[in-house]
Amino acid sequence: MKKIISIAEAGKLVKDNASVMIGGFLRCGTPAKIIDELVKNKTSNLTLIANDTCIPDSGRGKLIVNKQVKKVITTHIGTNPETGKQMTNKEIEVELVPMGTLVERIRAAGAGLGGVLTPTGVGTVVEEGKKVLEIDGKKFIYEKPLKADFALIYANKVDKFGNAFLEGTTRNFNVVMATAADTVIVEAQEISEEPLDPNYVTIPGVFVDYIAN
Repeated sequence: MKKIISIAEAGKLVKDNASVMIGGFLRCGTPAKIIDELVKNKTSNLTLIANDTCIPDSGRGKLIVNKQVKKVITTHIGTNPETGKQMTNKEIEVELVPMGTLVERIRAAGAGLGGVLTPTGVGTVVEEGKKVLEIDGKKFIYEKPLKADFALIYANKVDKFGNAFLEGTTRNFNVVMATAADTVIVEAQEISEEPLDPNYVTIPGVFVDYIAN
């Protein structure tokens, strides 16, 4: 059985200077309550790995607005003007990664692979400073695996063994992130007293360290 903790306890596990993957696509599938605890605790100098920086007054966006993030590795920042403002003022480092490449880099870390070869970004600024290999006459960029100290993810229902069910598009980045962090914390909308039907398990409990509710 997994350790069930409060949302407040989950927030305290993440310390200053940690690298944190946070699931969600904008507001969808975001562990909003744990993020609010990080805001409350003023956890700082974070390296944030996420699909986006959300919007200023919601989810990951709050961490940006409060200047708790020193670096963000993400696919786009257009929905949060504050991210672009801080980047321009050199208050935050932003690494923009094509969405598919970001997913594959995280998946590679979770699978114990040495990296990813992708044609995405060849001949653009994306390839600057990276190795480019030619295979069978086609060029590929070598991208390194991407892991984190923590993965904060969301699930609709979790049983006491950590098996998690995520409905529909809430799965987004949550599923792959659960494989690529030293400590995985699931914010559970509901904790089931009975084991989940294996047919409905989206993330196996073997990947989960803590269940927060």
